[in-house]
Amino acid sequence: MPVPRVVRDIGLLLTRALLGVVLIAHGWEKLVTNGAGATGEFFDSVGVPAAQAAAVFAGGVELIGGILLILGLLTPVVAALVVVVMVGAYFFVHQGAGIFATNGGWELVAVIALAATVFGLIGAGRYSLDALIAGRRAARA
Repeated sequence: MPVPRVVRDIGLLLTRALLGVVLIAHGWEKLVTNGAGATGEFFDSVGVPAAQAAAVFAGGVELIGGILLILGLLTPVVAALVVVVMVGAYFFVHQGAGIFATNGGWELVAVIALAATVFGLIGAGRYSLDALIAGRRAARA
């Protein structure tokens, strides 16, 4: 039995909001709490190429992308960028630490990447700025 559309869209909204908050927290940590300089030094220590630029990129994708995800704006673009950042996090930081995040493992980056992939594939849902903009464009056409 299919889920009613309103339930689906509320679920997408709540999931987007939670994922967005997690991303904002991680981006804020990289750019403000630790600072881009310290984050870049860490990235350099784990072998990330162009570590300083990568730190600003990753922090910006997480912080700004989290905000955009909550709003449901530019969702496919945000999703793709988040997946890129999470793949990098996996290969440079978490790959060798097992699965559990408490041990530095990859479970969190995998779940974030998976959730972003889902939004990239199915969209942000009806309760999003993407849907509002698409509706207005359709009404004009």
